[in-house]
Amino acid sequence: MRHARAEPGPGQDDAAGTRVRLVRWTAEQFRARVQELVDVYVQAMGYPPGVATARSALWDEHSRRPDFDCWVALDAADRVRGLCYGYRGLPGQWWYSEVRRGVERDASRRLDWLADFFELTELHVRPDTQGSGLGEALLRRLLDARTERRVLLSTPEGENRAWRLYRRLGFEDLLRHYRFSGDARPFGILGRDLPLPEVLADRHADHPVG
Repeated sequence: MRHARAEPGPGQDDAAGTRVRLVRWTAEQFRARVQELVDVYVQAMGYPPGVATARSALWDEHSRRPDFDCWVALDAADRVRGLCYGYRGLPGQWWYSEVRRGVERDASRRLDWLADFFELTELHVRPDTQGSGLGEALLRRLLDARTERRVLLSTPEGENRAWRLYRRLGFEDLLRHYRFSGDARPFGILGRDLPLPEVLADRHADHPVG
């Protein structure tokens, strides 16, 4: 089912002290500015600009999937500083099929992880905006209204802010050093039950999110 659109909070400061506001976008708003969103992804991941065209087409397709949802962080000039989106994971989707293939190869893993989940597809914050807790704020907004039993994600292996965030929020290993078809990089497949744990009282004391 579609969730009601939440009102954006009053805002949060990024690492440079720039005031940003968190806004929930419709699929149509997402598609209208998909190139700008992909530019944030390219910067955050350190990818060459050439990947943007194919990624834009893929993200456009993602926005048409069941229960798509997206939150963005916008500065005073309405520029995107961060983004987070996903949708309900279902059989027939590429990511679902790839993860199921990995789970079926490992008898210690349970297929019920894939029974009712939200796929956290992308979470990115511009490099000059990282370090303020904005990524966690976006993630919490995105997952707050989800009705699925679990959230699952994939992220490249390696010590970084993304891994520290997911571990702090209690994400567990479903698969480690997993290789998707056509990609030589190892990935971790992580997941946890919903809802997320509550924010500690002083977690965002310096950068409140309303």
